[in-house]
Amino acid sequence: MNDKIEDANEFERSYLMLADIYVGRGKFDLAQDLCKKCLSFNKSCSKAWELMGVIMEKEQSYKDAAECYEKSWKFEHEASATIGFKLAFNYLKARKYVEAIDICNKVLALYPAYPKIRKEIMEKAMSLLRP
Repeated sequence: MNDKIEDANEFERSYLMLADIYVGRGKFDLAQDLCKKCLSFNKSCSKAWELMGVIMEKEQSYKDAAECYEKSWKFEHEASATIGFKLAFNYLKARKYVEAIDICNKVLALYPAYPKIRKEIMEKAMSLLRP
């Protein structure tokens, strides 16, 4: 098929839906290829960066997952609680405690009724910072 500008959004959504299915079935290499294809057309696709972060997280590459979630967080204008939670969690796993606490504070400033991030990430990061 020839690429048409009016079909670009449909292709992007299709790539991401198929990549999500592949992630669910454990076919991370195929999902990663689709995400990269999507990002080659749209570098600011938050969902593609989020899926890349999920793939890296499942492969236990927390530093790489944090980088992907960081880009997704940026493209969501730092307003998504779920991506903020995932980013803070991967910062915690990558032993970047100060960054994890910073993200937790940003999420809690927007969503004060989100206690899960305070208990599971922020308090753990704070306790790991103290000698």
